[in-house]
Amino acid sequence: MGSSAEIGPSKAFTLHLLCSLGLAAAYAIARDVFSWSLVTHPAPTLRLLFVVHAPFVVAAYSALRREPDHCSFLKAVGRGLLAIPFGALLNAFGAIVLGAPVGISYLPKTIYWSLIMSLFTFVPAACVVGSSRTGWQSILLVHSKPIEELDCMIILPAYGAIIGAWLGAWPMPLDWERPWQEWPICVTYGAVTGYLTGMLVTPVFILHMRRKARVKDD
Repeated sequence: MGSSAEIGPSKAFTLHLLCSLGLAAAYAIARDVFSWSLVTHPAPTLRLLFVVHAPFVVAAYSALRREPDHCSFLKAVGRGLLAIPFGALLNAFGAIVLGAPVGISYLPKTIYWSLIMSLFTFVPAACVVGSSRTGWQSILLVHSKPIEELDCMIILPAYGAIIGAWLGAWPMPLDWERPWQEWPICVTYGAVTGYLTGMLVTPVFILHMRRKARVKDD
């Protein structure tokens, strides 16, 4: 895996497939080995999702690190691991500001949910660009310049997870008295759905960008 912004649909699909397999494996282990689900055992299930999925995300995006001649794979892995708690703090803060419940009983769920969201939103960029200011600007300020293929791989799943979590929070205050309305069950389902949707859309978006560039060149 190189550092170029030229990723290509097949490479994007392959790496995102690996990340998806990490989530699928975690769900399978939770269900088949421990008989857990997000509804019956939210905190242990979230913890397992994080532990199993984290190596897939960190390894996949570390392989895409920019400037590999100056940054080894292990250094990129270290950047990703260091980014996990920082991303978790940001996600936890955002969730609490937007109305997530606060209390000792909710603390483990919030911690593990925030760690999962950090993998979805913060860690990929940290693995790829590290502490580079221009790298983060390239990712965060995509509206101000033509988007690159590598940016797509980071941005689309992250935005999908954030939008999915926000949409997933809508049923929480409704008076339906359903177990899945508890924090952060429906929010997690929404985030995972949005994350997977973003990964599914990424190769299509990259292919569209390449075709558009060819037409423009012609």
